[in-house]
Amino acid sequence: MTRQQVLDLYFMEARAKLIDLGAFIDRMERANGEPDFRFKAFQNALGELSKTTPDKARRILLSLSDPTSEPIPAATTKAASGAWPGTN
Repeated sequence: MTRQQVLDLYFMEARAKLIDLGAFIDRMERANGEPDFRFKAFQNALGELSKTTPDKARRILLSLSDPTSEPIPAATTKAASGAWPGTN
């Protein structure tokens, strides 16, 4: 596809997602409470978007993923958190 075709097909969807992200960040910045590793991971992942190198989606996914290869002895929660807390 050409750039024009990509823009024609996906710009409005990407625009809506960007506005949603801005609203989420605004809510987080207004909220009270203790820091959480997920928002820090989110902010780090956002930093990948400003880089001019390719494979942004891959790098974002990796920045949120557990890089270790050894399984943990037992799950600490019932559900995935969406970001790696940086410890095992």
